[in-house]
Amino acid sequence: MIRIGICSFLFLFTIITAHAQLKVDAELRPRFEFRHGFQSLFPDNADPSAFISQRTRLNVGYKNEYLNFYLSVQDIRVWGDVPQLNRADRNGFGVHQAWGELLFTPEFSLKLGRQVLNYDDQRIFGGVAWAQQARSHDVAVLKFKKDQSSFHVGAAFNQDGESNLNNVLTTANTYKSIQYGWFHQDWDGISASFLFLNNGLQFIDAFDSDNNETRFSQTIGTHLKGSKEKLTWLANLYYQFGNDVGDNDLSAYLLALEGSYKIEPKWSLVLGGELLSGNDNGAPSGGENKAFTPFYGTNHKFNGLMDYFFVGNHANNVGLLDVYVGSVIGLGEKTSLNARIHNFSAAADLATTDSKQLGIEADFVLNYNFKKDVNIKVGYSHLFASEGMEFLKNNFDDNANYWGWVMLTIKPTLFQTNLDQ
Repeated sequence: MIRIGICSFLFLFTIITAHAQLKVDAELRPRFEFRHGFQSLFPDNADPSAFISQRTRLNVGYKNEYLNFYLSVQDIRVWGDVPQLNRADRNGFGVHQAWGELLFTPEFSLKLGRQVLNYDDQRIFGGVAWAQQARSHDVAVLKFKKDQSSFHVGAAFNQDGESNLNNVLTTANTYKSIQYGWFHQDWDGISASFLFLNNGLQFIDAFDSDNNETRFSQTIGTHLKGSKEKLTWLANLYYQFGNDVGDNDLSAYLLALEGSYKIEPKWSLVLGGELLSGNDNGAPSGGENKAFTPFYGTNHKFNGLMDYFFVGNHANNVGLLDVYVGSVIGLGEKTSLNARIHNFSAAADLATTDSKQLGIEADFVLNYNFKKDVNIKVGYSHLFASEGMEFLKNNFDDNANYWGWVMLTIKPTLFQTNLDQ
């Protein structure tokens, strides 16, 4: 009966919305991980962790001549975190995206609601798709696109809930308000983006509520990308100023350059480096903070897959110089191998050692497209820590640090109608 009801609903919906488009798709993504030194050095007298996490999503997209609408609900769980005879699941179900976009003209639109912000290479704004929960924002974005130019203006204002008094945000790990502008231009063989972010973080004085305020920092910069024949390259240049949440004067920068050369159709070499400024001895001093923060980017994508830097850690620290070399090798029509080696060193002085060397990480990811909607990835990473990493993580135990994982992604399209059917 349930199947008949669903089919009847979809049939009626198709008739009613004959000049619209409807798509329903899903995702099931279990991932096994074995962690022995993931994110931080492995200590003595501890056991490694092993678990299976899973993301399940149901997505519905609707579009007509004046409206885009999208809803994505998801369940995030670790296998075994609820009993077999459970009364209710743990708090892993939620709305990942729920937005509507009003199409005023072919060029202008306004997108409102909970949505993913992905810009350029996702260094400052990214969806963090690797994390099972991923990242989304409650934000309004005004968009303009014409020919090879795009311009976005976005704004968000966050509260804990409805209230008649006070204006203080206590929710952790989010901003009080942001405003940003992003401009992108394409030319033959090259593109450029420019970003300005006004980032407001809530400061709460535990002793005097009169001092509660929003403290703003500004990030401005550019992302460049180009290609010619077998060579592609990209560059990032960002600068941060204003004040951090501790009211320190902020002056920080990020520089990055990467080149990729295609030796053969299925074999590419990658060489690159990224420098994020930091504070001497690992903390702001004298009212100044020189540490760059890639606020809302997909940080797992950068600086090694073992997430030692800028993934819930390494904020306002000694910064980072990451020099890396890698290769992408096609092993057939459906299989590829991505290998990369990173050399990490501190951008600023470490308090307890003259050497800035932090370590070397090797990452390997095998990708297999079983079918168009079924993908399998297998990964292994190994970190060779240096003395500087031991001081940075305050762990001097002599243990190997490695991480392995296997992930299956199933993304079927359940139902789809076309325009003018």
